[in-house]
Amino acid sequence: MLEAIAGKTKLVIDFGGGIKTEKDVNIIFQSGAAMATVGSIAVKNEGTFTGWLTQYGADKFLLGADVKDEKIVVAGWLETTDVWIYDFIEKYIQKGVQQIFCTDVSKDGKLEGPSVDLYKNIITKFPSLHFIASGGVSSMKDVEQLQEIGCKGVIIGKAIYENKISLKELQLLNHEW
Repeated sequence: MLEAIAGKTKLVIDFGGGIKTEKDVNIIFQSGAAMATVGSIAVKNEGTFTGWLTQYGADKFLLGADVKDEKIVVAGWLETTDVWIYDFIEKYIQKGVQQIFCTDVSKDGKLEGPSVDLYKNIITKFPSLHFIASGGVSSMKDVEQLQEIGCKGVIIGKAIYENKISLKELQLLNHEW
C-alpha cells in the first residue's frame, strides 16, 4: 500500500505503526516514505532506536510520545512507564531528534480540547523543537490556540471525521501556518 501511494502521488509520506526492526525501517524507506514515526521502540529499546538515528539520520524520524499524567505510555496505551515526558524529549534532542509529536491519551478521541498547558510547558522547555500536538482537538479554535502557543503542527482525526473541522478550513489555515 505504501509503495502504491508513494508511486502515484507527490505526497511527503510519514509512515508509522509497529516499527520494531531495522528491516522494518528499510522496507519503509525503500517503499517511498520520507519519514518513519516511532514511539514505543524509543522507550523500550533505546539502543536500537539510537542506532537508527545514527544510520539514517535523526531528520528521517518523527518521534511520537504518548503521555498520561506527563508519563510516557506504550503498547497501545496499555502500559504506563515511569519515564517523564520532559526527560524523554531531552534525551532524544541530545541525540539529534528535532521533530516530536505528543498525544495526551486522556484527551485523544474525546473532542474535549487539547492539553494546552502540557504542550505550552513542552514548548517553553524546548523552544527549538518542531513540536506537533495531538489529542482532543475539536474545533478550529483549538487549532488556532495551538498555533498561538507555538506548536508547529497538529494532528487532527475525529474532528474531521465528525465534520467539526473541514479540510477547507485547514487549507486556509495552512497558508498562515
